[in-house]
Amino acid sequence: MLLAWTESTLHKFEDTWNEQKPVELVLGKEKKEMTGLAIGLSSMKSGERALLHVGWELGYGKEGSFSFPNVPPMADIIYEAELIGFDETKEGKARGDMTVEERIGAADRRKMDGNALFKEEKLEEAMQQYEMAIAYMGDDFMFQLFGKYRDMALAVKNPCHLNTAACMIKLKRYEEAIMQCNIVLAEEENNAKALFRRGKARAELGQTDAAREDYLKVRKFAPEDKAVARELRLLAEHDKALYQKQKEIYKGIFGPRPEPKPKRTNWLVLFWQWLLSLFYRLFKRERYKAD
Repeated sequence: MLLAWTESTLHKFEDTWNEQKPVELVLGKEKKEMTGLAIGLSSMKSGERALLHVGWELGYGKEGSFSFPNVPPMADIIYEAELIGFDETKEGKARGDMTVEERIGAADRRKMDGNALFKEEKLEEAMQQYEMAIAYMGDDFMFQLFGKYRDMALAVKNPCHLNTAACMIKLKRYEEAIMQCNIVLAEEENNAKALFRRGKARAELGQTDAAREDYLKVRKFAPEDKAVARELRLLAEHDKALYQKQKEIYKGIFGPRPEPKPKRTNWLVLFWQWLLSLFYRLFKRERYKAD
């Protein structure tokens, strides 16, 4: 995985971490612009992460690049790189020289290695194997596939993304887990595992409405699934507890609602009203006599 920017202007021109797309680099056959990067990677160990400073002479040179990526002339480059692993010696040939079946087979072997590590709770190592499997099936490769070959590739690629999401949930890297699930859902919008794991990650982030939406979609395809029912019940309990907590908070702020006080009888007002009424009746009687 790679993040690259120019040292002087801090202009970022490549970010495969955000895209979740590992970069394949064949040492000794790399592009001229990646000579410095290849030298730095050759000294790293599998799983290591490092900052690599590359002078312009071993990068994009005196002219730079005005297409893609956009790199100014004579720009020194800083790479933040994570070496997922070396693959050449294990498979015996570069990926570019493999047939479609060989690439899918190599990816599947990496996936199986990752599954074994996952069972042993070696999550970081498992994710490295899944990432290397995914690297066999980059966008350029997938774009060329159709029919049964595309189905074969997705049958390996999508489980690698989903298993990576499972690892990330265990490691509490919930936003990254959601990204992995989204990649699968872009291919299969009704993939139950992707929806369930995305719902799990969203719930952990407190995105309860979005999580519930994912779980309800899963329940359409698996109405008897006990795991989905359990997660929906946990969300309901969470919402209830949150409501009670908010109720207590507001009660503490505003205090209990005061009881209406009984009106006190004002005897002075009553006496004054009675006196006026008496004078009025007397005046009326005297007037009647005069008439």
